[in-house]
Amino acid sequence: MKLITSKENDLIKKIKKLKTKKYREQESLYLAEGWKFLEFEEKPEIIIFREDISSEIVDKASKFTCQKYMVNKKIFKDISTQENSQGVLLVYSIKNGSLESLTQNVVILNGVSDPGNLGTIIRVVDAAGFKDLLLTKGSVDCYNEKVVRSSMGSIFNLNIHYLEEEKLIEEIKERGYKIFVTALDKTAIEYTEIKLEEKNAFVFGNEGNGVSQKMLGAADEKVIIPIYGSSESLNVAVSSGILLYEVKRKLNFRGKI
Repeated sequence: MKLITSKENDLIKKIKKLKTKKYREQESLYLAEGWKFLEFEEKPEIIIFREDISSEIVDKASKFTCQKYMVNKKIFKDISTQENSQGVLLVYSIKNGSLESLTQNVVILNGVSDPGNLGTIIRVVDAAGFKDLLLTKGSVDCYNEKVVRSSMGSIFNLNIHYLEEEKLIEEIKERGYKIFVTALDKTAIEYTEIKLEEKNAFVFGNEGNGVSQKMLGAADEKVIIPIYGSSESLNVAVSSGILLYEVKRKLNFRGKI
């Protein structure tokens, strides 16, 4: 393991730049932080340890054949993405998503802007057994360190792809997906009443404004999750969990018939 002692080191400068979306896209790299990531099978390009990290944690990285470095506390604090870091920083390659490998049921996010929400939705999509997550451009970057952290490794398991809104709608329509859009609309049906087709797309919108007018116009069915109490609305990540698990229940039931 190599030791880096200067914050002017070229690698340290490069890692600091990866905190910005522009540089992540330019280098096709992103950051993840915490010893939990050492337990996943996804191979990082680089691992950096803080000098006071335990040998037990360092040993967890022995399964990876990648660049490994040790830095002092001051340098690590300079590159860390967290206030209370565990002392392990990893650099991963961005995997470009593919439209050619889309499965029969896909999830679409239309302008979701909060990193915590996106990370949670990624976990929900993965946990419910879906494989594809499409996002309209302008949605929060899924390789933002907060998204990566809150996804808890599920980001490694999904085919994630960003498209301009019109292009996304065009692609989904051409591929024969029935589009379900969550919306507070008088014509919306309750989520338990949806009728699935062979190929289905489930759309969730921006935290404050919901789905766009273009997406509403593209909908084959508008879906609502009823609120029985006095709350004004549901968080988009919560809504995604409720709907996607209902979809999974229906798919499982249909598969048994």
